[in-house]
Amino acid sequence: QVQLVESGGGLVQAGGSLRLSCAASGRTFSTYTMGWFRQAPGKEREFVAAISGSGGSTYYADSVKGRFTISRNNAKNTVYLRMNSLKVEDTAVHYCAASRSGRSWPSARRDEYDYWGQGTQVTVFS
Repeated sequence: QVQLVESGGGLVQAGGSLRLSCAASGRTFSTYTMGWFRQAPGKEREFVAAISGSGGSTYYADSVKGRFTISRNNAKNTVYLRMNSLKVEDTAVHYCAASRSGRSWPSARRDEYDYWGQGTQVTVFS
């Protein structure tokens, strides 16, 4: 069992930046692919970014490529999402998720993730 706790969300003006963090419990953090998803009101939860267990591979949704950066620190059991050049359409609840080893790469589907955090709200205003 893995527990995930996100933090770092908030209110930011368009063009600004935020860094989300996701702290994970457990001693096998480095074996999990980690992902970030987001869900805007009235919309489906969508994939944002993923990072492999070692941190050597990353994958992004086209909508955030070049603006967002996913990273991890396995010694701290933490994954990050640095969000630059934020847009109003980035407004959503952002969720951290963990995918057990052995799944395909890149893991961009919700059903490939086994554990989810409670989410953190990101609101971008113009």
